[in-house]
Amino acid sequence: MTASVNPYAPDPEIDAIRQSVRKLCADFPGEYWREKDRNRDYPTEFVQVLTTAGFLAVLIPEQYGGSGMGLRAAAAIMEEIQKSGCNGAACHAQMYIMGTILRHGNDEQKARWLPGVASGDLRLQAFGVTEPTSGTDTLSLRTVAEKKGNDRYVVNGQKVWTSRAEHSDLMLLLARTTPKEEVRKRTEGLSVFVVDMQKALGNGLTIQPIRTMINHGTTETFFDDLEVPAENLLGEEGQGFKYVLESMNAERVLIGAECIGDARWFINKASAYASERRVFGRPIGQNQGIQFPIAEAYAATEAADLMVQKAATLFDGGEPTAAEANMAKMLAADAAWKAANVCLQTHGGFGFAEEYDVERKFRETRLYQVAPISTNLILSYLAEHVLEMPRSF
Repeated sequence: MTASVNPYAPDPEIDAIRQSVRKLCADFPGEYWREKDRNRDYPTEFVQVLTTAGFLAVLIPEQYGGSGMGLRAAAAIMEEIQKSGCNGAACHAQMYIMGTILRHGNDEQKARWLPGVASGDLRLQAFGVTEPTSGTDTLSLRTVAEKKGNDRYVVNGQKVWTSRAEHSDLMLLLARTTPKEEVRKRTEGLSVFVVDMQKALGNGLTIQPIRTMINHGTTETFFDDLEVPAENLLGEEGQGFKYVLESMNAERVLIGAECIGDARWFINKASAYASERRVFGRPIGQNQGIQFPIAEAYAATEAADLMVQKAATLFDGGEPTAAEANMAKMLAADAAWKAANVCLQTHGGFGFAEEYDVERKFRETRLYQVAPISTNLILSYLAEHVLEMPRSF
């Protein structure tokens, strides 16, 4: 990254993107999201409009039909979606998953998949990494891809929390191709594949929905002798863990941006309600017991946003991003949860009423204390890899 890059300086191009996203989101008010949440429906219309506007292809190079912009632009899109009261979880995976194809796919693979992803003809939303027995301990995953001849792999195993699998055409799958006891380094032996889910479904792939407190369309996926063409292997066999880590850094920054958007939605909602709601003849916002928690949430959000912007800028500059991306996600998730609690408390009983949208957003933002990585694991990472303290487990 050059010294002249200022992540906090105004950027007219990104400001224009923010305005466009806000305008688009205005057509999807709370009533739309309440109905989708109530019925556990996928927001197809919203995703289609975002796709048509080119927002989901912002990171895809122009030669493949995208905008060829950086992570700062992508983060701005996700923040504005959440700040507008919408939910970007239905489509955010596409932004960071495609980075693995872009960085490690060969020319034929990029030409085969990226134009379709950019146009919306292909949805790349499913990320098959987490397993029931390993959780975030990715190096202990048990899903196996065994090579058969020179033309195919046969996959057996199970993934969990594979969100949007029922609404995706392609899945990025991490599987073990070399037994754990045979690798030189514990980070080796895992490989990344692109799975054509339309062909795989019913031919070795089974999807089972998991009903949760939030409408993320999450599932368990089962692989029983699923055949994947060898040409769908991304990069070098056995190096998939490294490839996925790169995607995870982008994921953490984008999740951090979503949390900033959530926090600002909660703060704006709480401030407006506190100014309008009158009890004992005056606005409740006159009371410092109401003012101060909202102001604290605002300060925490602005501070967290600085780390999100720093991490995105480092990523765009090709600099190491792991520490900043993890801190961005943790601080932004904490700020969003703080703002959510303050907003609910400010609304009192009305905060639990569906029509105010507070309870929906409250449930949605709570997820990011846990996923895609928990706060405790981030703290462990920082202690060991940044502060160089002894490994805690």
